[in-house]
Amino acid sequence: MDFINQSVVEAAAPLKSAHFPFPRGKELFDAMTWCTTDYYAKAKSGKPFEARGLLVIGESRQGKSREIQRLREKFNDGNVIMPDGRPAKILHCILSGKVTWKDLGVKILGLLGYPLKGRRTQAEIWEKVIKYAELQGVVGIHFDECQHVFVETGGQTNQQILDSFKILLKESRWPLMLILSGIPSLAQHIAREEQLSFLLRTVRFENIDIEQQRDLDEMLQLTFTYAEKAGLDFGPLATKDFLERLAFAGCNRWGLVIEMLIEALTHCRLQGDGVCTNDHFDHAYAQIYSAPPGYSPFTMSDYRDGFDHARMMELVGRTS
Repeated sequence: MDFINQSVVEAAAPLKSAHFPFPRGKELFDAMTWCTTDYYAKAKSGKPFEARGLLVIGESRQGKSREIQRLREKFNDGNVIMPDGRPAKILHCILSGKVTWKDLGVKILGLLGYPLKGRRTQAEIWEKVIKYAELQGVVGIHFDECQHVFVETGGQTNQQILDSFKILLKESRWPLMLILSGIPSLAQHIAREEQLSFLLRTVRFENIDIEQQRDLDEMLQLTFTYAEKAGLDFGPLATKDFLERLAFAGCNRWGLVIEMLIEALTHCRLQGDGVCTNDHFDHAYAQIYSAPPGYSPFTMSDYRDGFDHARMMELVGRTS
């Protein structure tokens, strides 16, 4: 029994590896360049300094993690050389649930290749983080899904986390650039610590607003770019009505729209069709939301009344 459908792999692989150059990607690159240049210039002076960082916010399924990962991989490819002559690196740490600052230190040590043995205090753990980060030329950490470290009714706990992030930026022996990414509510937590907020540059990943000509044009470019990559004709669907339906079906999230594009175009190729149709996107909707075929924003005339974005995102979360 073969669990891998090679036909699907062949059709989907080029689409899954494709990258569309969103303007937000340029904004993120500029912000990261600003942080890195600041870090390099201060490190070259040989004097103690504080690092800068990024706050990247946007609703889930907007593509934040993928854009950051792409930049982080380029940063870590060995071409960014610090004044001490070593290649610089940025770690990635995803925060999938509530963790203490001590737990987080243990996790970072694991990423640095030093699994903790025996009991250690929180202070001892983070001393080792700074030590081994310096030894390995790690100059930054991306904390993904960062909102999870904050609790709604934990003012003191939240302040400790904020203070700890601030200390990492200001650590005179080996400061670390921070990339904190998460949903928009993360910004409210960061704003409570003025010094930390001052050291972070904010990049926002906005929802699709199809009524804005800029976003409409971007949707059009996005769909044609992926269709061309798949060797398919998207022309018949290049209407404002269809693009509105596609944005709605993706809950106005760029990342989710791309997932739907990949699913629909892959299905189109597997069917042996050369031209994209509503049926291909109806199939994609059914796959992503675990919905019955034939009932989607691509088939219903009153789709805005028949579908609820909150419920749709709940369904996506269950199938992720």
